[in-house]
Amino acid sequence: MRYQMKQNLFSWGQDFTITDANGNDAFIVDGAAFSIGDQLAFKDLAGNELLHIKQRLFSWSDAYEIRKGDEVRAVVEKELFTLFSCSFTVDVPGPDDLQAEGDFLDLEYEFLRGERKVATVSKRWFSLSDTYGIDIADGEDDILILASAIVIDMACHQDKNH
Repeated sequence: MRYQMKQNLFSWGQDFTITDANGNDAFIVDGAAFSIGDQLAFKDLAGNELLHIKQRLFSWSDAYEIRKGDEVRAVVEKELFTLFSCSFTVDVPGPDDLQAEGDFLDLEYEFLRGERKVATVSKRWFSLSDTYGIDIADGEDDILILASAIVIDMACHQDKNH
């Protein structure tokens, strides 16, 4: 499935709109404006919270929990020692962890499960604002990958977000 994720320029907190391949709104992400650490609610169009993203405050590297209710669905953590790129681990319960790696300009990312590419994230063909095209392979957890892409954007652009 193909999506477009765009950060809303004029909003309190980190807010994103996600559209499907036909340009129809699919999801909204509402960032808390006044919180300690980043916190976002990933919602359907009716306003129901599907996932909650929260930054871990006392971690050696940038780390975020993605939760569904009380259940941790994933921990997205920026690897400490990478040169010229961002590299992340998406630790999910069980054996299906993902690795996310981007180029040195932070314009493109791939989500890998082992050697298999499960999603690509690209800013290359969009505007200078934070707008990304995201192409997710069939059978993958679209919402989890979209939430992970939001975390990567926030972690790679910390100076701009605060």
